[in-house]
Amino acid sequence: MDMELDSAEAAETNISSAPVDLRRVGAHPDHWYPVAWSHEVKKGQVVASSFAGEPIAIVRPQQGDVYALEDRCAHRQVPLSKGSVKDCRVHCCYHGWSYDASGKCDVPYIGKGKQPNGVRVYPSAECDGIIFIWPGSLPAAPPPASLGAAGDKAYKTRSFGRIVNCHYTFMHENLMDMNHQFLHIRTTGKVTPRYLGRRAGEGWMELDYTFARPDSKQPLGESLITGGFRSDASKPRDLMTIRTEYPHQTLRFFAGGGDVPALYVWLGYTPVDVEQRKNRSFIHLSVRRPKIPGVLDLAWPVLTWFTNRVFEEDRIIVELEQAAYDAQGADWNQEVFPPIRELRDLLSRNGRVMAARQA
Repeated sequence: MDMELDSAEAAETNISSAPVDLRRVGAHPDHWYPVAWSHEVKKGQVVASSFAGEPIAIVRPQQGDVYALEDRCAHRQVPLSKGSVKDCRVHCCYHGWSYDASGKCDVPYIGKGKQPNGVRVYPSAECDGIIFIWPGSLPAAPPPASLGAAGDKAYKTRSFGRIVNCHYTFMHENLMDMNHQFLHIRTTGKVTPRYLGRRAGEGWMELDYTFARPDSKQPLGESLITGGFRSDASKPRDLMTIRTEYPHQTLRFFAGGGDVPALYVWLGYTPVDVEQRKNRSFIHLSVRRPKIPGVLDLAWPVLTWFTNRVFEEDRIIVELEQAAYDAQGADWNQEVFPPIRELRDLLSRNGRVMAARQA
């Protein structure tokens, strides 16, 4: 079903229906969040990370699985991430207090019966090259078993991301609202998106779009991903489906009526600071391999350049949105697209309102 707004509906969409300031809704901790790439934490190393201002030490022992602890030694609160790993324990760099995967503390210079309390442990898991933690208080749900098509050998995947200086909800809105293609006109040429409809349930929603190119040729980088947009109404339409399944997102592109994604993107956004005005993005971008071996590998540098440029344009614009919010001191957005209004409500309902800022 194509979207049409009559005058009455348009009048009702002049302002957001979110009951609270969405940019003061924190990412709910009772979910799995990515905190590091697997390759960043090598055997026998401890690495610093964070979730919404909570310092976290990620430890990969010489034997066994990665584990995550509060990044503060119980003794003098020195970061454990400044310490060292020996066997299965992380040792504080100050007095040598050590901790195992249970957070239990061992002090080398006092008796076993006098050991102090340890530190908080965060449930952790690895999936498709990303380390996740569960920062909440509820018992951890089963960790993710797959991230898009990153583990599928039928696809070639590039994994990337960075710190983005904005609230994570700007990221969700940016990806979900394909009406922002004007932003990318210098990179992708003129693209006309058409909203087809949406589906929703508890904690999730997804939108369908198709696209046309009325006046311009498709860039090489985009063609390598999609196989070409089709604007001829007599041919099957390309379909893009974007899904927010709180707190993560996916994008799938089906070329020419196909039922297997030509492109599959998984995206995770983890708030870094207490105010949650910065997030670290984790992205798996998977392109289905063509029948001719090696073609995609040869084209990969062009595809990398193209996707880097598109994501950089998105990064700049969401950071400008955050800057506007900071200057205004409130969310003044006048959202007129009903699906994005619904997305904002979903994010508001599933997040957790943060405490008011201190003057």
